[in-house]
Amino acid sequence: AEKKPCPLCPEDKFKACYSHKLHRHLQNLHWKISVEFEGYRMCICHLPCRLVKPNLVGDQTFSKMGAHYHCIICSATITRRTDMIGHINRHVNKGETESRFITAPAAKSSQEVLKESDTDVQVLPNYSTPQKTDSYFNPKMKLNRQLIFCALAVLAEERKPIECLDAFGATGIMGLQWAKHLGSSVKVTINDCNENSVVMIQENCHLNKMKVILNTKEDDTDEAIEDGEESVGTIEVTKMDANVIMHLRSFDFIHLDPFGTSVNYLDSAFRNVRNLGIVSLTSTDISSLYAKAQNVALRHYGCNIVRTEYYKELAARIVIASVARAAARCNKGIEVLLAVALEHFVLVVVRVLRGPSPADDSAKKIKYLIHCQWCEERIFQRESSMVEENPYQQLPCDCYGSMPGKTAVVLGPLWSGALFNTGFLRRMLFEALQYGLEETQPLLKTLVCEAECTTLKQFSIHSSTDENKQEECGVYIKTPDTSAEFYLIHGKRKSNEVIRNTTKRQKCESSAEHPAFYYNIHRHSIKGMNMPKLNKFLSYLSKAGYRVSRTHFDPMGVRTNAPLAQFKAILVKYSTPTYTGGQAEGPVHLNEDLQVGDHVQAAVDGKAGDGEILEDKKSGVTAMVTKDCPMPCAAD
Repeated sequence: AEKKPCPLCPEDKFKACYSHKLHRHLQNLHWKISVEFEGYRMCICHLPCRLVKPNLVGDQTFSKMGAHYHCIICSATITRRTDMIGHINRHVNKGETESRFITAPAAKSSQEVLKESDTDVQVLPNYSTPQKTDSYFNPKMKLNRQLIFCALAVLAEERKPIECLDAFGATGIMGLQWAKHLGSSVKVTINDCNENSVVMIQENCHLNKMKVILNTKEDDTDEAIEDGEESVGTIEVTKMDANVIMHLRSFDFIHLDPFGTSVNYLDSAFRNVRNLGIVSLTSTDISSLYAKAQNVALRHYGCNIVRTEYYKELAARIVIASVARAAARCNKGIEVLLAVALEHFVLVVVRVLRGPSPADDSAKKIKYLIHCQWCEERIFQRESSMVEENPYQQLPCDCYGSMPGKTAVVLGPLWSGALFNTGFLRRMLFEALQYGLEETQPLLKTLVCEAECTTLKQFSIHSSTDENKQEECGVYIKTPDTSAEFYLIHGKRKSNEVIRNTTKRQKCESSAEHPAFYYNIHRHSIKGMNMPKLNKFLSYLSKAGYRVSRTHFDPMGVRTNAPLAQFKAILVKYSTPTYTGGQAEGPVHLNEDLQVGDHVQAAVDGKAGDGEILEDKKSGVTAMVTKDCPMPCAAD
């Protein structure tokens, strides 16, 4: 019978009234525009909890009380209803559903279980969108994870046990695959700085029957493993910043896969990595590396780049140059084992060589590149202590003299050394065959051919790896009797014989360097001519005495040591006119006695046949005579 005030409105806005009138007020104003979450409603509040900016009218200041919502999870105040709904959805996507004001525990959100390489992982909703979830999982990066696993498996065969770190765990899928398939050969540490990701990693470890060690103490939550079932392995889970854990501890294998660039973590990675260890990094900032955001590339990598036909290999050399500089600051050199640039990522795997001499050798391989924007010719700038007046004269082409204006640009600094280690790639292919990684095998075969600069027809897996896994030159033999002699525990102390054998094996594996960069056959095609098939064109270049192979950077790319002029000449020679239709591919007859200046008279007199190519010996310009018109079409 007494009058009651509204609990969500100030007294000056809604005075105390009887219960039936108060109920109608609550229902029509507060309840009608409320936000529902797991059986609870967040009603709009008009109390002075959130002050709006004061308005100055004359000499008086009016402070308006704004209507708002209170978040039931984080107690934040939101003004608009649509913003409140989006705020709650962000909490749900991050897995934050427990309320600070509700005594009963909230129900957990539904989690999806995905399987990859016999490893199960739980993921949150929107797991493939990094902006909407903490535990990011990208199924498109499966090939990247398999390549890293093969590299780790090769290192595990060299020395046991090895300590490996996944610095950015997210769901922990990569570290779980290492521990599940390699077993006692590796000691896996999964790190992440986000608390929700660390909880998710622990749950995924229990899901895969892994024992969890948290902060060097055994976790008491191992009850997820059922009675009678043994744990497959042990994984250490840490919650630190990636730079901190790499400064505090030493590892044999470190993998960096942040969201974006990895340059912020390179100094920490090379600080404590052990000698002859491996550092792998995945860069996903492809907009800057692929020359779409050139200012970002200059800011992150200190490199000047433009969009070229070989932009993917350019991106790989930019990343390796940053890695080499970071290693040199720690008096360490690098040996590039693998460099892959695909649609979504750039993967670089390097071996660490401790000492100032390897550091100096690696630093000397960082050079600038001179690129011609007219003909796409390129060459690394020569080292010289003197300032060169016109560095563009180093290019094999003469575009700088025949074309007006600036025709070339200087790119870099870039890595000028080899991108692959043939012996290491062959051992990776052997591990991929052993563990049944079918998706990785075609790429690894292409990489081996690219490293040796040979075609796939000449490829043979048994050339350097047999059933007993005896390595090239007979230096590294992996048998149970000699496995303990290759490295001592943690690699702290090695005998002179072991160091000598390791050096010999590295010299055997590093064969002749492959040619730098590649040419796109479509980019240099001739208008009005049918190009030969790519495999046939490779055989034509090989018969001409040049090293040639395909490249994984570009499906229509050709890696060869042939100069661009010879590359175009062979392409012209074995191209056929478009209008001949079904004419067989083969060399086109060149009438060297006729000049382009005489093309009209030659066509009238009948000296130039239908479809014949005329070449100007002075300028190198070629032209084709057609049947319908005596005037030839410019071919190049």
